[in-house]
Amino acid sequence: MAGLELLSDQGFRLDGRRPHELRKIQCKMGVFKQADGSAYIEQGNTKALATVYGPHEVTGSRSKIEHDKVLINCQYSMATFSTGERRSRSKGDRKSQEMQLHLKKTFEAAILTQLYPRSQIDIYVQILQADGGNYSACVNAATLAIIDAGIPMKDFVCASTAGFVSDTPIVDISYLEESQGGPELVVALLPKSDQIVEFQVNSRLHLDNFENVLDMAVKGCKDIHAVLSRAVKENVSELASHMNKT
Repeated sequence: MAGLELLSDQGFRLDGRRPHELRKIQCKMGVFKQADGSAYIEQGNTKALATVYGPHEVTGSRSKIEHDKVLINCQYSMATFSTGERRSRSKGDRKSQEMQLHLKKTFEAAILTQLYPRSQIDIYVQILQADGGNYSACVNAATLAIIDAGIPMKDFVCASTAGFVSDTPIVDISYLEESQGGPELVVALLPKSDQIVEFQVNSRLHLDNFENVLDMAVKGCKDIHAVLSRAVKENVSELASHMNKT
């Protein structure tokens, strides 16, 4: 792996993409009828499933009740077969807890929480296959699942990653690109207002290059928004067609 050329002289990445190109995205809403909302997404070889339950009465300790807004509970897990390691991952491990906190913060900023005081919304996300950009895939799947559940949000939440290779910003980083240890930005965006609701920098990046890499991550979020928006419209059309038939 040492010395792997992530960007060719012709400007192509290892998987044939240009620096500004997303991996292929496929998504489907309403995959679990038992849940209030659900969605499945593939971003390249990264595959995520999200289910949403609620709003419902707060479960567990009543001290958790928020009197002026909804309590958002996020649970994150990785399937044991999601990576080549084939090891069981506890839901309570540090990485899972960090991911849950990031997801909770992201969706607290997007959901109109004041509409459901003294209640709870549960968001469950699972990575079925990991190949880079796990957080982004989880956010994008959960956004579709929340929309499927009919829970009002300020806007879509769209997440993307960006890195910096050979003096060039690259978007939607794969695991192979992640594993080389270069700088990585993770951004979650409300596209209509350009409001960044979550932001992470996973390694050092020189300030001179920061703005270009951030712009690439934001562009990735907006490109993903176009894909998710199209999926929602297609889902609405399918539901309308089904209702007309019945």
